[in-house]
Amino acid sequence: MSILLEMREITKEFPGVKALDRVNLQVAEGEIHAICGENGAGKSTLMKVLSGVYPAGSYDGEIHYDGQLAEFRTLRDSEDRGIVIIHQELALVPELSIAENLFIGNERAQKGVMNWHETFQETEQLLKKVGLKDSPGTQVDKIGVGKQQLVEIAKALAKDVRLLILDEPTAALQENDSRKLLDLMLELKAQGVTCIIISHKLNEVRYVADSVTVIRDGMTVSTLDAKAGLSEDDIVRDMVGRDMSNRYPDRERRAGDLLLEVEGWNVWHPEHSERQVIKDISFNVRAGEVVGIAGVMGSGRTELAMSIFGQSWGRNISGTAKLRGSAMDVSTVDRAINGGLAYVTEDRKSLGLVLDETIQFNTTLANLEEVSAKGVLNPNEETKAAEYYRKALRTRTPSVFQKVGNLSGGNQQKVVLGKWLFTEPEVLILDEPTRGIDVGAKYEIYAIINELSAQGKGVVMISSEMPELLGMCDRIYVMNEGAFVGEMPAAEATQERIMSLIVTE
Repeated sequence: MSILLEMREITKEFPGVKALDRVNLQVAEGEIHAICGENGAGKSTLMKVLSGVYPAGSYDGEIHYDGQLAEFRTLRDSEDRGIVIIHQELALVPELSIAENLFIGNERAQKGVMNWHETFQETEQLLKKVGLKDSPGTQVDKIGVGKQQLVEIAKALAKDVRLLILDEPTAALQENDSRKLLDLMLELKAQGVTCIIISHKLNEVRYVADSVTVIRDGMTVSTLDAKAGLSEDDIVRDMVGRDMSNRYPDRERRAGDLLLEVEGWNVWHPEHSERQVIKDISFNVRAGEVVGIAGVMGSGRTELAMSIFGQSWGRNISGTAKLRGSAMDVSTVDRAINGGLAYVTEDRKSLGLVLDETIQFNTTLANLEEVSAKGVLNPNEETKAAEYYRKALRTRTPSVFQKVGNLSGGNQQKVVLGKWLFTEPEVLILDEPTRGIDVGAKYEIYAIINELSAQGKGVVMISSEMPELLGMCDRIYVMNEGAFVGEMPAAEATQERIMSLIVTE
């Protein structure tokens, strides 16, 4: 195969930080090439250099594309050559239709007037290519995240894409939607589209990739042939610089007294009052126990967690919650926190953190009373609290005055955990606690969870990654269509058994 893309000795520096240090990358025409590395390794920075987000002249090194020296100064320059990047945060306008989103900036118009017939006709053809049956006029916020990813790919195809770059394309998707997207990548490859995929999900990398380039600390570590019997352990070793034969840290499993009891929990949709979303759910968590909740997207896991945590989602909520046998008032978030609950949201960037603020600001946000006197914040106490959790959670940052938006995903997640640990909860509900973070950072989060359980806290873990639930939990509840359809000790659970409960109930 001929080489479509070659990036030679790419070096990119920011004030005080060398993000890329003489990185080399070769991508053959017609292949799927994976780029793996820990958060902060430089993967996304490299793709921004390639696509012109960081323009020629702002980095050292050369880019050769299709046999020619490429000096892209804008995103439009790279797109005009058939290079399209789909970021983890999708660039769709929720209030517009699928058709309008597909042709933003690329409108089918004559003399400034939109040709809607041509727009809808082309949209239908593109949606057919990506396997979507929705109407071109459907508003984007009315379809799920999995379909929105397919709309992004259709948008790329509308630009006559030749090199498609996908940055963590399945991070927010369930297993079925992920597989559909990966299969679509294989179909595009068969049609001659070259793909680069950045992913932390190594099983998915092995499923689609022909080659894997590993980047660590801004440098190229290796390029591996994925079709030559490559194992996930091979990739992990190069990513973290050491063998990680066990992805889940050992923990002495010792469940104590009954801690949290939820009984007869019912919740209706906040906007569609006739739709019951949570249906008569009962479960419990013991001190020192990690309890998992498995289920596919839309099963109601997040809605259950948010409705328990201060009734922050839903309406007409009924049921009881008890802590150590005594009734809890969880009617507001403040009361839930004061009662001993904490909830780490699945969407840390939008709901868990204030990205433009510092680690210190975010750490104390949920418990300002603790660092205040007579309603006035004490900056010294804030700093002391933030420093304590920075050290306790091993957050990699030069200072607690660093803006959270500048941290890697794994370190952002540690700040979220620190924020809630500062409220001194009895029970932590963790919703997708390792979403979008690399295997090394995941191990550190798992170690923190184990430390919390060793302290006698109860942990509820919601995760779309079944190996994670099997590796970390003592018991697993299985959820489908708003109800619990099974419960089993993790020692007796398998992915097949969990999925069979989901599809047969």
